[in-house]
Amino acid sequence: MTDTLFVGARLLDPASGLDAVGDLLVRDGLILDHGNTLGRPDGAEAVDAAGLCLAPGLVDLRAAIGEPGAEHRETIASAAQAAAAGGITTLCVLPDTDPALDDPALVQFALRRGEATGSLTLLPYGAATKRCEGRELAEYGLLKEAGAIAFTDGRRAIGNARTMRLALSYARAFGSFIIQHPEEPSLAAGGAATEGELATRLGLPGIPPAAEAIMVARDIALARITRGHVHFAHVSTAAALDLIRAAKAEGLSVTCDTAPPYFDLNETAIGDWRTYAKLSPPLRPEADRLAVVAALKDGTIDAIASDHQPRDADDKRLPFAQAEAGGAGLATLLGVTLARVHGGDLGLLAALDLLTAKPATLLGLPVGRLAKGAPADLVLIDLERGWQVKDGQLPGKAQNSPFDGRALEGRVAGTWKAGRRVFG
Repeated sequence: MTDTLFVGARLLDPASGLDAVGDLLVRDGLILDHGNTLGRPDGAEAVDAAGLCLAPGLVDLRAAIGEPGAEHRETIASAAQAAAAGGITTLCVLPDTDPALDDPALVQFALRRGEATGSLTLLPYGAATKRCEGRELAEYGLLKEAGAIAFTDGRRAIGNARTMRLALSYARAFGSFIIQHPEEPSLAAGGAATEGELATRLGLPGIPPAAEAIMVARDIALARITRGHVHFAHVSTAAALDLIRAAKAEGLSVTCDTAPPYFDLNETAIGDWRTYAKLSPPLRPEADRLAVVAALKDGTIDAIASDHQPRDADDKRLPFAQAEAGGAGLATLLGVTLARVHGGDLGLLAALDLLTAKPATLLGLPVGRLAKGAPADLVLIDLERGWQVKDGQLPGKAQNSPFDGRALEGRVAGTWKAGRRVFG
């Protein structure tokens, strides 16, 4: 493999606090060195990165992929295309496919399909319960041995408290953790938007925000009993974040992430029954959005995930209450996060930390940093380049973006996987 020398880049490494202009040399798929001015080895390819930022490739904690079972929505290959365009080099995928990833052979299938893309490390979660139905625990030991990185029922909450208690204990025994969709199922059933004035005015069945906090409170209590690690996905309410903040202060094994819609949009984005903005959990009032931003700043939130949920046109071209929830998020993950940087809510290194080193550390992965000897998974970013999100023009199959029409500043200029350019 030819050496690659990035020349004159603004090197950004949240893990070490590095923010300096310099060069970075890649050899044999690894970062060989970086510094003020590196010599160009004979035969090395030079990449002129002047005026651009070079950062670790993004580590996306959560994406749903249609394959297997719903390839018409998204395949692993099409998701890899969208991920590369978004600067994502490591993608963690949910197991609630059809069939669910509750069998070691299916976990290995997902790993092989990810490897075949050549542009992405695809890491599957194992199903927390068989068929992701919330009743009988899956075989965590066999799933982990096959390559599952943690356990979850994906977009379905583990509603039964006894089952969740057993899951936390079982995962802890295997040195792993449970990711929970924090929404009390009986309160959320049949709901389409956050309960309140807007839902009432639009005639939509509501989901009380307390459905999130109730599940978070219950599972924090179970984590205290079991000493297991619970991770809450796409947290979206102030009440739930307050509970997580207190649990962390207590020293419990509790972590969480959020997704760009919950710090960039509020419930008014559903407008006149705009189904592209129908998500799970639903968009919240402005006070909750501001609480999510505050939790990103104070460290309560451990990572930002794309929460990619591909849907086809037929899923969304329905009355709002009947339309499928979910939004495409791979191509917009970086750009929407950078909007918080441009808006002054987050520093650049802090924002990138939530997309790289922090999720990598949570999963125990050797990526997400510009360290010598680390994999050369890299993203080159033009912070000033403006673009507009337009459905029908996004990379990959999924076009159902809640950010359709949104103007963004900051775009991927190139993505490298193990030293090989895969985008740009």
